[in-house]
Amino acid sequence: MSWRHLLHIVGAVVGAIGVSMFLPTLVSIIYGEWSVAIGIAAAAVVTTAIGIGLWKWFDRPGELSTREGFAAVSLSWIAIGLLGALPYLFTGSISSITDAVFETASGFTTTGASVVPDPAILPHGILFWRSFTQWIGGMGIIVLSIAILPLLGMGAVQLARAESPGPTPDRLTPRFKETAKRLWLVYLVMTVAQTLLLWVGDMTLFDAVNHTFTTLSTGGFGTHASSMNGFHPYSQWVVIVFMILAGMSFSLHYRAVRSPSVYWNTPEVRLYVGVIAAATIAMIIGTWGSPLHTTVRDALFTATSIITTTGFATANFGVWTPALQIMIVGLMFVGGMAGSTAGSVKIYRHEILFEASRVDVRRLIHPRGVFVTRVGKNPIKDSLVEAVQAFFLLYMFAFMTGTFVLAVISSVWGPELDVVATVSAVASSLGNVGPGLDSVGPTGNYLQVPLLGKWLLAGLMIVGRLEILPIVILFNRESWRR
Repeated sequence: MSWRHLLHIVGAVVGAIGVSMFLPTLVSIIYGEWSVAIGIAAAAVVTTAIGIGLWKWFDRPGELSTREGFAAVSLSWIAIGLLGALPYLFTGSISSITDAVFETASGFTTTGASVVPDPAILPHGILFWRSFTQWIGGMGIIVLSIAILPLLGMGAVQLARAESPGPTPDRLTPRFKETAKRLWLVYLVMTVAQTLLLWVGDMTLFDAVNHTFTTLSTGGFGTHASSMNGFHPYSQWVVIVFMILAGMSFSLHYRAVRSPSVYWNTPEVRLYVGVIAAATIAMIIGTWGSPLHTTVRDALFTATSIITTTGFATANFGVWTPALQIMIVGLMFVGGMAGSTAGSVKIYRHEILFEASRVDVRRLIHPRGVFVTRVGKNPIKDSLVEAVQAFFLLYMFAFMTGTFVLAVISSVWGPELDVVATVSAVASSLGNVGPGLDSVGPTGNYLQVPLLGKWLLAGLMIVGRLEILPIVILFNRESWRR
């Protein structure tokens, strides 16, 4: 792999992020936050200059190899996780470098874990930047670059394959750049629609925009410490609907414009809706109380929020029964559909794993039989089955290793986290969910996590957002050999 080619691409992405920082600068000016505007503008200038410098100085790649595409994506996310922290630091909104990087990584990866006890104390420009990082991270910065910046040329498919949230990038057109543009068009239309629906409710335009950014990206950053609990049930229902839509494939939304029946004709959609329904029913039974409509709404909201990895909350599920808390941690490993903005393992992979297991059992019963793994009526290639199995193995290895390392860090350097907080924090960070349980639950935050623990969790957020393989390739010696 060529470092010069990789840094050229990193420069393009960093430069785009730097330019995007001028938008929260404008928001600060509108609200008369002049010192904050100056700080964000300074961060924008520095980030843009670094991006343009890398882009101009290093060679433009021709056609990227697969491993170069994966490495470029990994380096880009690491770079924006560091430089995206500058608005927090330059304005003094978050004074600690570790906390600023943690908040930034949580934003771009759409995790939603926060070190800010009460977001309402932050200036408007910083609140906007915090939500905006999730919005642009949701559909993918690299995909945005593919759609808008032709300088990435023939490497677009490799970058998309590395960045797309699912087993394979779903093309709507023969050219991936055109596909990315159409996906972003759907994303923009849904953004406008949800903003208007929230605005006519009890939200201000500023709150509506911020919550739309963090709903469609399945991010979960809010503008108040109470998350969605402080808003009218109407706003909560709007968010429920758009969380469900954001957890579905955006290419499916595009196809549904011409043929709405494509939703129910897709087996993954039926399974996705079925899992949400089953989790909701279990939560209704476990939290049965009066009034019933509030119980139903909170159960549906919580199930949808965890499964789609959004992380909003209307109820403190950290005080629910142990059985429900175990179920919530389990739901952190589900995720939405492939091609959505949701994190975690994804419904499609679970379906493949289940069907492949059924085939293996049948082969044991009938050794001479010929069986094919199918999802719905579609046969699945053995290579894809093996890839999904490898991904799940690596995912569980990352979860177990991360849990052990965080437990060691908290016990040695303190403050010590209990088992529930440790396990849920790692599961939530790796799955890009946001809140965990106990002290890192929906009414808590990650501020008390040890310094090294925050760096670990921030790294797990990026690993989870990129679905492990790009990071593995980046740090594999074989990738750098000729």
